[in-house]
Amino acid sequence: MASGDRYRAVHARSLKDPEGFWAEQAETIDWTKRWDKVLDSSRAPFYGWYVGGELNACHNALDRHVENGRADQTALIYDSPVTDTKRSFTYLELRDHVARLAGAIAAQGVGKGDRVIIYMPMIPEAVMAMLACARLGAVHSVVFGGFAAKELASRIDDCQPKLVLTASCGVEPARIVAYKPMLDEAIEQARHKVSKVIVFQRPQGPATLVKGRDLDWTETVAAAAPHGCVPVRATDPLYILYTSGTTGFPKGVVRDTGGYCVALYWSMKNLYGVEPGEVWWCASDVGWVVGHSYIVYGPLIYGSTSILYEGKPVGTPDAGAFWRVISEHKAVALFTAPTAFRAIKREDPEGKLLKKYDLSKFRTLFLAGERGDPPTIEWAQRLLGVPVVDHWWQTETGWVICGNFVGLDPMPIKPGSCSVPAPGWHLEVLDENGHPMKRGQVGAIAARLPLPPGTFPTLWNADERYKQGYLTEFPGYYKTGDAGFIDEDGYVSVMTRVDDVINVAGHRLSTGQIEEVLGAHDDVAECAVIGVADELKGQVPLGFVVLKAGVDRPDREIANEIVQMVRDRIGPVAFFKSALVVQRLPKTRSGKILRGTIQKMADNQPWTMPATIEDPVVLEEIKDGLKAAGYAAKG
Repeated sequence: MASGDRYRAVHARSLKDPEGFWAEQAETIDWTKRWDKVLDSSRAPFYGWYVGGELNACHNALDRHVENGRADQTALIYDSPVTDTKRSFTYLELRDHVARLAGAIAAQGVGKGDRVIIYMPMIPEAVMAMLACARLGAVHSVVFGGFAAKELASRIDDCQPKLVLTASCGVEPARIVAYKPMLDEAIEQARHKVSKVIVFQRPQGPATLVKGRDLDWTETVAAAAPHGCVPVRATDPLYILYTSGTTGFPKGVVRDTGGYCVALYWSMKNLYGVEPGEVWWCASDVGWVVGHSYIVYGPLIYGSTSILYEGKPVGTPDAGAFWRVISEHKAVALFTAPTAFRAIKREDPEGKLLKKYDLSKFRTLFLAGERGDPPTIEWAQRLLGVPVVDHWWQTETGWVICGNFVGLDPMPIKPGSCSVPAPGWHLEVLDENGHPMKRGQVGAIAARLPLPPGTFPTLWNADERYKQGYLTEFPGYYKTGDAGFIDEDGYVSVMTRVDDVINVAGHRLSTGQIEEVLGAHDDVAECAVIGVADELKGQVPLGFVVLKAGVDRPDREIANEIVQMVRDRIGPVAFFKSALVVQRLPKTRSGKILRGTIQKMADNQPWTMPATIEDPVVLEEIKDGLKAAGYAAKG
């Protein structure tokens, strides 16, 4: 059988017979009541998967493994270099912790359909909180620990939780982040009043409890009785996860229960190529969709061992941190953001620290979150000697849109491409008028409806906003908001957000295409390109580069070489004249570069400090650099 034949057969069947295909996949999980209809299209463009079916996500993640022979297998490994702590939990131990926490939550009057906000760092109790809500049929909404009070208040007002679960603090490599004052301020600001808060006290920074409202986690859980799993409908929400909206008002992405459990199980086996019982590591955060899907629900529903890592790719203690975790816990695969590997590459470009560790069990590296630039992918492949799979998905989709399905049928890797569509995804590249474009042409990537199971059915209490934001511009399609092309082999390349396609004197250019050239320079660790306003050309590209550690050459010399490389590889049409060398790039905590904010600075437009920014000081550095280079840099 030729490479890719199994994949092509599976994908073709998923489009030709979606109900038959997804009914088969649903047999892999436990249902308390079978569905009446696999796909309900009666309310299109609002679709329902496994309508009439009932199940519980926590039962599928924990109880069924305890009952079916995995009680003593490790479910969760907690590895925290920032606190010098390691703990592990078997499926039985984790089930018992979660059942008792669910009892404590239920004792506060929380039941099926009620919302609970979780505002916590990367500790086991955060995973337990998510699963305990799922156990009760309550809808959790995880807000990234340390998010600003204003952002947290807007989420409290939107989902109106009965309860908040929090920890006293987060621990960063160089500081303690007190969560409780930010939560107190958010509750004060919010119009919806939260009546109860359960606080997990961390010794690194204990919090003061508000009498009559706040409860001590340890005491409250110790006094509670274990609670069983409450079945919910397949179409009932498992969680709400907020993503920043273009209006400044957060969008609450809704995730249903049945389709999500089915899709995650399928992906663990067929995309990630992991076996039940093997150790899997997703180096994300539970505050992001990746953490929901592949730290918590995916690996546990599948029966793997999941690593929960409270640390960084560099600095905890060095750029060998990831190799240490993989080696020590014998992880077979890692899923992280390209920015993590760019950070490692910058600090240790020769990969000398890798030589200290045994990675013989390690099989595959998966990257997502931002486009995996070919220089970083090729560097990682040379260093690790394993396939490096760039795959593409979004908060809205909950799991992969495109990837290389190594557990099903590994196909050739094309650096710069996120490979091929997942089952149920029928992708097309459209022009501004919604017409399909030729292979190889850059346009808006859209997916034909209905979307497969596991994707978002709507936004929380905002059906009309869901339609307007995603379904109206291209009728019959889901607008991904990403731009790219599909090549002759059917491989998809996501180049940039649609908003980051720049128009230079009538020529549409992808910033990702130019970044690819910048990243190929031997001295460049990472880079970003934005389009800045130009009276003559409309827009012109401006590059920012961060150099590898140890580079000792004049910035101007390197910048001139980069400008020439773009001219040689893309041509004069790009009108690429400027590359600024900077110490750091401003990023969100999930690793996305804040290109839009930099662009507003360069264009002298008003901008606000993004709530998701990792380090606000970096923006000040960028602003100074722009001013020195002759840009207005308002702010």
